[in-house]
Amino acid sequence: MPLTIWCNAKFSDADTRLLVEGTRGHRLVFSDFASANVLSAGRADPALEEADVALGQPDPAQCVTARRLRWVEVTTAGYTRYDTPEFKEEFRSRGRAFTNMSAVFADSCAQHVLAMMLALGRRLLDSHRDQLTDHGWHYAERRYQSRRLTGQNVLLLGYGAIGRRLAELLAPFHLNVQAVRRQVRSERGVRILPEEAVSTALSQADHVVNLLPDNESTRNYVNARRLACCKPGARFYNVGRGTTVDQRALAEALRSGRIAEAYLDVFEVEPLPPEDPLWTTPNCYITPHTAGGRADQDTAIVEHFLRNLAAFSRGEPMIDRVV
Repeated sequence: MPLTIWCNAKFSDADTRLLVEGTRGHRLVFSDFASANVLSAGRADPALEEADVALGQPDPAQCVTARRLRWVEVTTAGYTRYDTPEFKEEFRSRGRAFTNMSAVFADSCAQHVLAMMLALGRRLLDSHRDQLTDHGWHYAERRYQSRRLTGQNVLLLGYGAIGRRLAELLAPFHLNVQAVRRQVRSERGVRILPEEAVSTALSQADHVVNLLPDNESTRNYVNARRLACCKPGARFYNVGRGTTVDQRALAEALRSGRIAEAYLDVFEVEPLPPEDPLWTTPNCYITPHTAGGRADQDTAIVEHFLRNLAAFSRGEPMIDRVV
């Protein structure tokens, strides 16, 4: 049966053609309020009321009330705006589907974390700074400060698609990988810990990787108390959500040396204001929410949607189904 598919994501001409071609046999409607930024919230749109399927970032409140809507696929891995009891209960009670794009971004985020772990361990950023500044040949300092990942302890805060892929990438380095999450079930190559074990795990971890989403239970999860539990000299990485970290407490932990170095891709306020102290906090390394980035991002998003559209039409299991 033909579906009406509403989309408020703006793609390149080539990827728009891919979407149009892949949805032939259905009715594809582009919103007048389309956006090329997958992180931007969508606005209410009368055209959504006539849709069976929504792709992009539809207004969550309108998704709940739109009577024809049967499936929503968001163009992000995170879905904070939709992660409410009201939204999920409405979708479950009406048999609606909600999917995200975890499969599109997980590998990129995992590679980003691994890249920074290696860069910090091998002191690549220090040598790059030398190249940009004094051109000094700091042979002994750089050589004897370099560390291997082999045998070190990694703690993942949260364990979903990114965590699984990161664990796969870390496997050749023979690290001891543990993860804290609500559902304590076994995972290959990773020891899953209950929430009550987090303080002990933090005290043993050489690397703490925050992968937590933003919701009521995770805001400021990485706070002064948990940072005080960290092993002195540990490294901290955040590719989850900025709201899950108390940035002031983290800056203080960096200044005191409790945390040796931090790599941050996400922040409580984005863009991070130029006057924010994190920019100049010692041993704090910043990227502008690019961990999930990939040159073929939009193509991958469209292909993900088209695979799910085929599964949805046939009544088969869908990729990255949340509800």
